[in-house]
Amino acid sequence: MFGRNRSQWHSRLVRIAGVERRPIGGRMAIMRVTVLGTGAMGAGMARSMLREDIEVTVWNRTVERSEPLADDGAMVALDPTAAVADADVVVAMLFDTAATLDVMATVLPAMKEGAVFVQSATVGVEGASRTASLAAEQGVAFLDCPVLGTKAPAEQGALVMLASGDPTLRERVQPAFDAMGAKTIWVGAEPGLGSKLKLVCNAWIGVLTAGVGQSLALAKGLGLDQQLMLDALDGAAAGSPYLQAKGKAIIESSYAPQFSVDGVRKDTGLIRDAIAASGLSTVLVDGVRAAFDAASEAGHGDDDLAAVYFGF
Repeated sequence: MFGRNRSQWHSRLVRIAGVERRPIGGRMAIMRVTVLGTGAMGAGMARSMLREDIEVTVWNRTVERSEPLADDGAMVALDPTAAVADADVVVAMLFDTAATLDVMATVLPAMKEGAVFVQSATVGVEGASRTASLAAEQGVAFLDCPVLGTKAPAEQGALVMLASGDPTLRERVQPAFDAMGAKTIWVGAEPGLGSKLKLVCNAWIGVLTAGVGQSLALAKGLGLDQQLMLDALDGAAAGSPYLQAKGKAIIESSYAPQFSVDGVRKDTGLIRDAIAASGLSTVLVDGVRAAFDAASEAGHGDDDLAAVYFGF
């Protein structure tokens, strides 16, 4: 199952109640946190907490994706209910609303009294409401806390935590939030406000990235050296580190995913729903979504969002 010699694993791991539990050498854990979903973001968040001596258990539908975290000191759970049983805080970083609700329905009844469930995926306005309602039905303390940042900030503990929910829960989760993020913005006491702010911020990121792609595609179409655009805007009021980073990625054809094209497409659909529900014009978000759709159709769905360039 682990793709390694079993004796090598059992020299370092002890199985307890369905969890691959690694001894932590006598160190005192600040708290016990479970991370559900160990993709690029969840794995980085788990490692950031481990560096702060938080005891971390991880679970992923495909166990091979969580296995490497055992080498960093995490406990690898073989099923989600075992993963959450002893946790003080459970952080869910899953792909979308459907995946999050499915896992929540399984794990919420298994969580111990007083534990806090933290929903960190981008699920949109309706998704945030549905996840909060499900937690309330099960009597589990809940915080809506999507994050700003991609794979690298997750690994560095430099995310921005966009938290909303019961203010009395803040002290319980703050050590974990401090480990995962450079800062926490407490958006309000109403669950779902964090998810609303996430949509606002991701709308801006989508527009910025599409703008970089369009301008570099135009430079190529006009027969210009694409680097000249970055040089012209470097240090200017209209320039930014983000322009330089994504522009360099496009010029160097470097598309290792920090945040994928298809991930942006999913989020842009949620953003469009929120814009339409607010009675605002969708003309800009429709254009951005069309560019990312075209890039995905060109075979770049799993590439970094800078590959929106191919949509032009």
